Amino acid sequence: MPPSKTILLVEDHELNVKLIKDVLEYQGYTIVVSGLGASTLDLAREHRPDLILLDIQLPDIPGTEAARQLKADDQTCAIPVIAVTAFAMKGDDAEFLASGFDAHIAKPFNVREFVQTIDNMVTK
Repeated sequence: MPPSKTILLVEDHELNVKLIKDVLEYQGYTIVVSGLGASTLDLAREHRPDLILLDIQLPDIPGTEAARQLKADDQTCAIPVIAVTAFAMKGDDAEFLASGFDAHIAKPFNVREFVQTIDNMVTK
């Protein structure tokens, strides 16, 4: 069996954390969780995840700011980052991409499509 891929999940809503963590762990991923955007850069440096799932609305800093920090850092700029949010509106994709996100997943999501998106991003 190949080594597990690591995903950093930055999400403050406990039910979303449980759902995403359960789904991805079932698929064989190792999940590191944080509820605060300000910890994203340090956790990414420490764990070197293969992918970061980053909520847009966090209690401390916006996910867009955390994404900018990740993409501005030499140690983390190559890690793919996916925006995960329930508040996306038409035209938000352009803002997410400008902030450094590589893709966007809207909540609620279809589990099969969610896993396929994650698998595609991790194997790029």
